[in-house]
Amino acid sequence: MGRIISVSNQKGGVAKTTTTVNVAAFLADKGKKVLIIDIDPQGNAGYGIGVNAEEMQTTIYEVMIGDIPIEEAIFKSDIEGLSIIPANIHLSGAQVDLLDTEGKEFILKKILAPIKKHYDYIFIDCPPSLGVLTLNSLVAADTVLIPLQCEYYALEGISQLLRIIVMVQENLNKSLRIEGVVLTMYDPRTNLAQQVVNDVREYFKEKVFKTVIPRNVKLSEAPSFGKPIGHYDKTCPGSIAYEKLAEEVINND
Repeated sequence: MGRIISVSNQKGGVAKTTTTVNVAAFLADKGKKVLIIDIDPQGNAGYGIGVNAEEMQTTIYEVMIGDIPIEEAIFKSDIEGLSIIPANIHLSGAQVDLLDTEGKEFILKKILAPIKKHYDYIFIDCPPSLGVLTLNSLVAADTVLIPLQCEYYALEGISQLLRIIVMVQENLNKSLRIEGVVLTMYDPRTNLAQQVVNDVREYFKEKVFKTVIPRNVKLSEAPSFGKPIGHYDKTCPGSIAYEKLAEEVINND
């Protein structure tokens, strides 16, 4: 039975999609069967592995509103063992479409139930908000992975996310646990970045991954070529870091 990991942080620009795509790809490279589910209407996860979902009619949106079965929305990437259910701007309507649906928080959990056993890992790339889509992700997930950028105000807003996680644990998904906090966009040249690392490790203790993801131009370039970092530049610092992070995720099993 696979593990469903929600990659969540309501703050934008913290490397949620970058983390989702690259950890998933490295796990696939290590022989794991991996599925990415993009539930961010921006639809960027697909671009990261060469899938353009802009005009597609078989996305997570069509699955969530009951138009198609989940199997019809799964696309195999060029990377062995890595598939994706993409998203596009249509998903932005889900907030309204699902408003009056009974048990709307459980839709993703229900549609994932039949396919969970086919994968070692299912990653859900969440939007930068705490609305119904992120809530669905947390209810469906076994664990939540929190990317946190090494910048001023990094911890601001995290308390709100943690409150939501506790609420979900108490009322909707008692088995949800924190996979870990991953520090991203680390610039070793600044005292501020090191201070943020220290603060986050003090706050979250052993829940922080040992691997810290550096700021790296190659990480920003890779999606424009439709490739995860390990297939774009395997030797750059960003690639080395994400491969180590993938190994830590495996060790969490």
